[in-house]
Amino acid sequence: MKQRAARTEMKQARDAFLRSKPRSRVPHEFVLDALEPIGLVTKPMFGCLAVYVREKIVLILRDHRDHLADNGVWLATTAEHHDSLRLEFPHMRSIQLFGTPVTSWQVLPSDAGDFEESALHACELVLAQDPRIGKVPGRRSVTRKTGTAKMTSRTAKKKTRTVMKKR
Repeated sequence: MKQRAARTEMKQARDAFLRSKPRSRVPHEFVLDALEPIGLVTKPMFGCLAVYVREKIVLILRDHRDHLADNGVWLATTAEHHDSLRLEFPHMRSIQLFGTPVTSWQVLPSDAGDFEESALHACELVLAQDPRIGKVPGRRSVTRKTGTAKMTSRTAKKKTRTVMKKR
């Protein structure tokens, strides 16, 4: 009987702690306001806030105390679009957090003088469904050894199972 009471007390204390935990503030909330008409979904990711439009991840909003250079709005894009996007966003660059010189993720740094203007322009491109911004996560990845594309998504695994069942 004592054990049951002790477990109940612990559960109540834990629930009270979780309820009283303050919600994280949304970084660069004005971006979400600008994208409201498109019907977006947000998900926490790596301590940031990922922004999805349908199945595509389009942006990540970041404002951390560490790695300040990568704070801002991250654009989900590919290397083939970097040059054309850089014409529209002169301060855009690859994020530095991953330690590689060029990444698909490009950041509009929050410490740039034109940050808000650039972020709102990125929102306009997302609203216009610009094909340079947005990627379907887990669709394909390139293996380092062979350089070939490999299916990695849950959808791909389902397709494989379906094909195998039909045989």
